[in-house]
Amino acid sequence: MNTDQLIDQLAGDVAPVGRNPVGRRLALGVAAGAIVSIAIVVGMLGIRPDLDVAMSGFPFWMKWIYTASLAIGAVYATAELARPDARRLRRLWLLSAPVLALAAIGVGELARTPSGDWLAMWLGHSWRTCPWRVLTLSAPIFIGLLWSFRRLAPTRMRAAGAAAGLTAGAFAATAYCLHCPEVSAIFVLTWYSLGIVLAASIGALIGPWLMRW
Repeated sequence: MNTDQLIDQLAGDVAPVGRNPVGRRLALGVAAGAIVSIAIVVGMLGIRPDLDVAMSGFPFWMKWIYTASLAIGAVYATAELARPDARRLRRLWLLSAPVLALAAIGVGELARTPSGDWLAMWLGHSWRTCPWRVLTLSAPIFIGLLWSFRRLAPTRMRAAGAAAGLTAGAFAATAYCLHCPEVSAIFVLTWYSLGIVLAASIGALIGPWLMRW
């Protein structure tokens, strides 16, 4: 048997791969985890009673767009790192765009607010619990992504773990918006982001062990 015959024989039983299998696999993992996270928000934390009113105002959409845009960017990075031939993430800098935009909104808020009220604006009513709730809500989504990675082939394990954690944290923060009554941009920029960064950090730490294949 020559080399060409061997290759033909090995490839003969390989089923065709559908379009964008990595994206579909990651979407399933994120969706499954997000359902659990939203159920936790609804069943344990509770949806804010004035959600219908909040959704007609700027602060809710400010939070939601910030976290959702981070989630979209993180999913892109996760999809790239899920492949064995992960290319250089040239567009990763786009993740800084929502951070800078929210920081600009925060600066505008501070400029319109007396300096004596800045601390209250920054801490809000839930700064002690917000990052930990985001981190907790990220766990089901991260587990869903770990399930996704079992059929994928990452080679940069630590980076892939960090990207998966970032994705989980950003989606968790998006779900948390359904409960959180805070309205300040600097609150969201600090405490939401802290929860997301914690999720990404934990993902980077445990990724090399849990994503081996």
